[in-house]
Amino acid sequence: MIDEIAPNFYRIATYVPSYDLQFNQFLVVDDEVLLYHTGMRKLFPLVREAVAKIVEPSCIRWIGFSHFEADECGSLNEWLSQAPQAQFISGTIGAIVNINDFALRKGRVLAADEILTTGSYRFRLLETPHVPHAWDASLLLEETESVLFCSDLFLQKGNGAPLSEEDLVSPARQALLDYEAGSLRQPLVYTGLTRDTLRALAELRPKLLAIMHGSSFKGDGESALRDLSEMYAATL
Repeated sequence: MIDEIAPNFYRIATYVPSYDLQFNQFLVVDDEVLLYHTGMRKLFPLVREAVAKIVEPSCIRWIGFSHFEADECGSLNEWLSQAPQAQFISGTIGAIVNINDFALRKGRVLAADEILTTGSYRFRLLETPHVPHAWDASLLLEETESVLFCSDLFLQKGNGAPLSEEDLVSPARQALLDYEAGSLRQPLVYTGLTRDTLRALAELRPKLLAIMHGSSFKGDGESALRDLSEMYAATL
């Protein structure tokens, strides 16, 4: 499923019934095309087919992701092979501990708050260790349109709508409770670092939350992130 959730910002969603979960990638069309989240290797043919309906896959210039996990960057090398000019973008921790060794070729390592310009859009790397999870975690903020790429934050189960203006914290809480009751317990932890990171993200006042699993959100991103932090504090 392909949806343009903002001008030039495309959401590519694959619903996997066995997980009852959407796996979403985001393609930003600009002078230099950026793909955020690669998807798992087994999803590469489907995602590539979807990308080809928007742009020529070989023209992708930048590939971003939050942390080292199959759905975040599992097919990174397939994309690097597909797009000869493409480079991954990563925070310092991710590059040192994982991606420099994993990737087929050298990428661009961004310092905290460093800006990547793709033409009309400006992407700021946010170092967010352990948020949503993993030491190497980072997020990306597109400053021109105020889009925050949230990775696993606000994860919702099911095959939801591409974009919502409704509360996403309640379905995110239910998904978390479902995982805590099953074999995928403790996907997240809530600490003082989590609280402070979510507060800092809220202060960015994003207008669009690009969410990896479930519907993306258009509206008051500041309040949504504060509500998410309170939910995590009460639930975890």
